[in-house]
Amino acid sequence: MADSSRGCWIEQSEPWDLESQLDLPLNLDQDRHNVFHSRLKALRTQARRQAVELSISS
Repeated sequence: MADSSRGCWIEQSEPWDLESQLDLPLNLDQDRHNVFHSRLKALRTQARRQAVELSISS
């Protein structure tokens, strides 16, 4: 990931205003129009189901 990803930040007093203007595919709540939204939502639902079924060792 270190070789293929980048990050940056912007100081913003009201970040929700900026988020509504950006394409943030991992933010399902704020980016429903993204082409990956339905697929990512389905994958997260599947991952939750699988996590619940995993045995937990103590």
